[in-house]
Amino acid sequence: MTATASDARGLLDDVRTSATRIARALERSGYRADFTPASLRDLERFMAEHSDRGVAVAGRLLATDQGSRLFALGAYLGETVRRSAGGTWETDGADPHSEPGPALRLSDGSLVWPVQRMVKRFRHGHEDSIAGYATALGLHLSTRPRRRSWRWRR
Repeated sequence: MTATASDARGLLDDVRTSATRIARALERSGYRADFTPASLRDLERFMAEHSDRGVAVAGRLLATDQGSRLFALGAYLGETVRRSAGGTWETDGADPHSEPGPALRLSDGSLVWPVQRMVKRFRHGHEDSIAGYATALGLHLSTRPRRRSWRWRR
């Protein structure tokens, strides 16, 4: 079967739609998913709570429909990076469904594969941290409030 430009556009639409849907699902489950760099800490927490080095935790969200959920989580990761660092989604025009899947070309010309990175996070655990990945791409994930200077009254 020959891939077409229409297939590539369809995959890019799937990326955007999947990212939006998984963001809503994460929010309903109590995770921050607002496409900000800080939300990637909650994405990391989600992965820690729902998987353990390539094994989905029984009864948790990755225990079913794992492939499409990992795709959606990777799409969310990529959309968050794209919105913060700039860039565009790309697919292999010859075969948009081939490995390593949709790529994100960053504004500096770098090419990254966030969906594949999410699969690595699932398989290898925290050693392939999403927060570390985003930080290496130049995103600032700080969620800690700045320390206030307190003046004691006498």
